[in-house]
Amino acid sequence: MKRPTMADIARRAGVTKGAVSFALNGKPGVSEATRRRILAIAEELGWQPNSAARALSDGRAGAFGLVIDRPAPSLGVEPFFMQLISGIQAELSRRGVALLFTLAEDVQAQVAVYREWWASRRVDGVFLVDVHIGDPRIGALEELQLPAVVIGSPVASGSLPAVWNDELDGVRLVVDHLAGLGHRSIARVSGPAELLHTRQRSAAFDAVTAELGLRAVTVEGDYTGDRGAAAALELLDRPDRPTAVVFDNDLMAVSGLSAAQQRGIGVPADVSMLAWDDSPLCEVIRPGLTALRRDIAEYGAQAARRLCDLAKGLEVGHLQVEGPVLVQRGSTAALSPARV
Repeated sequence: MKRPTMADIARRAGVTKGAVSFALNGKPGVSEATRRRILAIAEELGWQPNSAARALSDGRAGAFGLVIDRPAPSLGVEPFFMQLISGIQAELSRRGVALLFTLAEDVQAQVAVYREWWASRRVDGVFLVDVHIGDPRIGALEELQLPAVVIGSPVASGSLPAVWNDELDGVRLVVDHLAGLGHRSIARVSGPAELLHTRQRSAAFDAVTAELGLRAVTVEGDYTGDRGAAAALELLDRPDRPTAVVFDNDLMAVSGLSAAQQRGIGVPADVSMLAWDDSPLCEVIRPGLTALRRDIAEYGAQAARRLCDLAKGLEVGHLQVEGPVLVQRGSTAALSPARV
């Protein structure tokens, strides 16, 4: 079936192509009645703007880009990114903007993608996630003058605006909850240590546990289920086994809880467990996982709104999103007298 064109709309409406262009692009030059008639005919014919032609005419691609360097198998099952992308996509779809998404093996490969996209006018801006200390992507984007919004802390975002949450807020909720249940020995399975938000969360965890006089230990994870299970068993096999374990994402927490149960370690009878970022995974496992809940889809939508403004040339600053709330389920409980 032939794709409808502006010429088709013009013939049906009995007007010039120029009038159709004015109407479809919301520009003056046609009466309101003619504009409504043209828009109705365009909808009836199923007309969609040609993004390539638009890029040639006004330099805009009508799309934003997102590049991620996490392994595809883990990305497909990790709820955080699915919720983040859904929030971004929902906001962009509402504005008629596409999301161009791809995977790259490391940050240098991501920089190469940004350069290619910007040179070929395939995107009007990009979202930047998983920021590292000294991240080379920041300088590359500043050099390219490619509009970009960092989804993460502004500490290392350079001149780029950031949409972020304070890691200290979540850490304090978690540690206060466990300490209030009588736990004095708390372990944590972190995300990859090279990520900025992991380092910030680790620093907050160390500070809050020290402030409360708790014994704390952190072992590094990678957000995968396999590593979550292995790290949990590594901690639980220690002679000085912690009485509570916090996981930096829900997937590691679910796997860690299952591994403990298979080892014959009761949750929460023998050890309490808690997940960072609530999801349906935390609800369906038994016992249900106590978790920190953030509106991750809204987090993505906020980033999309700011990138849209930035691409229009508007001034955009940092935005701190609302802090998390703690959702209590059956995986955390008061420390048994035998373990005090």
